[in-house]
Amino acid sequence: MRALGWWLMVVGSLRLASVWFGFFDIWALRLAVFSKSPMTEVHGRTFGIWTLLTCTLCFLCAFNLDNKQLYLATFLSFIYALGHFWTEYLIYQTMALVNLTTVSCFAGIAPQLYGCCCNGMHININRSILSSGTCSEILGDQC
Repeated sequence: MRALGWWLMVVGSLRLASVWFGFFDIWALRLAVFSKSPMTEVHGRTFGIWTLLTCTLCFLCAFNLDNKQLYLATFLSFIYALGHFWTEYLIYQTMALVNLTTVSCFAGIAPQLYGCCCNGMHININRSILSSGTCSEILGDQC
């Protein structure tokens, strides 16, 4: 679980840069994320506030990994972000593949870390298996 806490703090810190870009430099946000779509300042601020919320979830969860509701909300925020970016790429075509790859890296790695330990329950996300053993029973001191 320590690795997950550190990962959430790193991701939360990186998201702060996106918040800055959303509010103060939408040109950089457009180049880094939505390179195939015109963006207005309203779009940038909306993206910024949404990212600020997910950043807050990352930090809160990093320091409260035992809070099941917060843990689940943070986990789902990564799934929602991944779904959002994939639909922007596949359906709305507002992102380039290189931009999708970058954001998918951060949104896609987190579920793997969450898959290690989910509040005492081991979840293997890749195989969609939920077993009843605790992390310590399954992985020893790795969690």
